[in-house]
Amino acid sequence: MTMKLTASRYRIRRPTEAPAQADAARVGAPSATDAPTQIPHETTAPTPPQLATMVTPPAGTGNMEADLQAIRNEGLTGRQLRLARRIAQKHDLPATSDFDAVRVLRRAGIDPFQRTNMIDIVAGDGAAAGQAPQTSRALASVPSGPASLPLRPITAPTPQARAEQSNFAEIQKIQRDILRRRRRKGLLLAMRLCFFVLLPTLFAGWYYYVIATPFYATRAEFVIQQSEAPSGGLGGLFSGTQFATAQDSIAVQGYLQSRDAMMRLDSDLGFRSHFSTTEVDPLQRLSPGASDEAMYKIYKRNIKISYDPTEGLVRLEVAATSPETAVAFTKALISYAEEQVDRLTRRLREDQMAGARDSFDEAEAKMLAAQRRVVELQERYKILSSEVEVSLIAGQIAELEGQVMQERLSLAQMESNETPNLARMDPVKRRILTIEEQIAELRAKLTEDSSTGLSLAKVQSELLVAQADVTTRQLLLAQSLQQLETARIEANRQVRYLSLSVNPTASDEPSYPRAFENTMVTLLIFSGIYLMISMTAAILREQMTA
Repeated sequence: MTMKLTASRYRIRRPTEAPAQADAARVGAPSATDAPTQIPHETTAPTPPQLATMVTPPAGTGNMEADLQAIRNEGLTGRQLRLARRIAQKHDLPATSDFDAVRVLRRAGIDPFQRTNMIDIVAGDGAAAGQAPQTSRALASVPSGPASLPLRPITAPTPQARAEQSNFAEIQKIQRDILRRRRRKGLLLAMRLCFFVLLPTLFAGWYYYVIATPFYATRAEFVIQQSEAPSGGLGGLFSGTQFATAQDSIAVQGYLQSRDAMMRLDSDLGFRSHFSTTEVDPLQRLSPGASDEAMYKIYKRNIKISYDPTEGLVRLEVAATSPETAVAFTKALISYAEEQVDRLTRRLREDQMAGARDSFDEAEAKMLAAQRRVVELQERYKILSSEVEVSLIAGQIAELEGQVMQERLSLAQMESNETPNLARMDPVKRRILTIEEQIAELRAKLTEDSSTGLSLAKVQSELLVAQADVTTRQLLLAQSLQQLETARIEANRQVRYLSLSVNPTASDEPSYPRAFENTMVTLLIFSGIYLMISMTAAILREQMTA
């Protein structure tokens, strides 16, 4: 039977009685301490006669109230009383209270506070040889070592003394074995920590402090602004804020992080050749025949671009082996960003102006066609204005009708005479007929077609339609011109400007690598990995042994 034993479960006390009393206790002689007394639990270890009296009291000694009062005077804790109640219930012993449970158990020969351990097993072997069984409370009086034993006359060891010495030697052996296992586990833990945590951390610190190439960082900040004036409605709420140009800022950020910008930077300033020199350490160096994907990884590692939506700023940080190269790379990337902004706004302006310009050109062409139509009609009918022609003919007709009226009055006056003069009346009648014919001809010219051309009414209607078409086309042309001017103003408002808030300047000290911070991060990473693996292994080991 294998049982675990820890040193904290055994408390070995020095003997307090006199040597003679101790010798008498070992040989079984009666002494003054054999009388049963009230001993508090876990304060003073009882002697074997006292323990036998407590565990197996003789039947009929004392009444129940005296026994309960004696148990109350022992100063037992609540945990000990609850333990006694559970043990009494386990053995089906009737008990009215916790103290009665202790009394019943002791009368039944059961100690509710006895610990089952290896010392009891060894003591049981001594009991089999004819000695009284020893408990952990009895063993509490065993001396801690030979040096602490009181001086006494040399006598032959008794069987009880030999059992006690054997128990003490067994306890020391177990303690030494526990200490040896703890030392071995601590040494193995230290070796694992050194191999899996400290050694990689030292290697990383050596790399960052000794091998890593220093890089100089150049920082710049710029903002994309819009020249659009605040307008009414909901659209004017975000005008002039960073939200109005957020899309353009994100587009510029994406372009600067793209392979297109990397290739332009390589063709203009030799990005690949700069990171392929021997000045760069092997872990960060770009091989001369490396692919574009490997160069793009170096590009993303050394060129960091971020956009702050709360302030509308685009932050640019470029790292290179020399401060001058870092400044040159930063200025080149800012110029690429300006070109990208101009390209985006130029297309927007052209799209806005294209529709207005096409509408104006179409209205102008139609107006010119209508004007040519009017001129053609005027040239065909030899009439400058139909309204003028109508007014002239109407004036002639009115004048002729006035003459007819006068001639008719003259003729009526002549006919009123008793002896009218026919010689004077005939010329008047002929003039009246001639004027009426002239009036009829003029009226026919207004409404009837002649051999020389169309009537003046048809000519006037065509001219009026043509002139109305010209007037309409002129109005449409004016509206198209207004729309063109409005589109030009709106296009000018849509222009974006890239404004530098922080100019790129050369750094006099390297910014990378951050040796201490990187070393601490490496330590935390490997510590976390080791802790995770250790916990996983412990859980798996527990599941396999369960």
